Amino acid sequence: MGRRLYQDDDVFRHWMIHLDDFAREWCGESVIDVIHSRGKADAFDRTAHSHPAIFMVEYALARCLIERGVRPDLCLGASLGSFAAAAVAEHVSVEDAMQAVVAQAEAFEGHCERGAMIAILADPALYAQPFLSERSELAAVNFSGHFAVAAPQAALAPIEEELRARAISFQRLAVSYAFHSRWIEPAQAPFAAATAALPLGRGALPVVCCEQAAVLDELPQDFFWRVVRQPIRFGEAIAQLERSGPHRYLDLGPSGTLATFAKYLLPQGTRSTTQALMTPYGQDEKLMAAVLAPAQPA
Repeated sequence: MGRRLYQDDDVFRHWMIHLDDFAREWCGESVIDVIHSRGKADAFDRTAHSHPAIFMVEYALARCLIERGVRPDLCLGASLGSFAAAAVAEHVSVEDAMQAVVAQAEAFEGHCERGAMIAILADPALYAQPFLSERSELAAVNFSGHFAVAAPQAALAPIEEELRARAISFQRLAVSYAFHSRWIEPAQAPFAAATAALPLGRGALPVVCCEQAAVLDELPQDFFWRVVRQPIRFGEAIAQLERSGPHRYLDLGPSGTLATFAKYLLPQGTRSTTQALMTPYGQDEKLMAAVLAPAQPA
């Protein structure tokens, strides 16, 4: 998650350290230390670590681009990415967004039963089958051949067993709770109480909301809860944007997953493009250079 950029890029390192100072204050430990002490094969599914880490990396990447002249016209956020999108678009200060991220992680860890999400490579119509619909909730529809479900711990093995029996490819996601489902609802009240005074103003840029599949000029007060409770409608959000395209989509997430999804969603013949800034395979500096190249003078 950006170790090379942290070592070599002054802007990225500055923002990571700045936000880590707040993490130390609110969580009592350094998120940077947690990220950099892991090996690639180590699990990274404790919400108190992964929530702020993902936010920090996404926001620091955005600042790297902005300070090099690559400025967004719109900020799209899917699930937790909505916190970074709102901060980059200046609907909320980055410090307030960081505090909300930490508060939400604490609410999940303190009030919710364990669970997970399963990404499934199949038509979303499969969800109507009882082995899924009776044990889980539809958490995301990404494109015609990819969706995700959320379920409590006890339901995960039976779902995966049935998927194997049907020879359907799937992957359990590295999360500890059934995000985007009713099983996280016990966290709603404590999270709302912790963020009641959070100012959500009209931002400098619109936010593309994957919960509503809409472009928002102003965020509702419960925005940061809805984006993790309601299903992710990424495919619908991209379809909405393509009606006013073409666009250059830059994925600032730590895995590059949404850039891959977008490639499946872009209509044939579009002039829209999609690029990732970071992948699990490294080469962050090479990817950054590729994104910056078109903005540089000939």
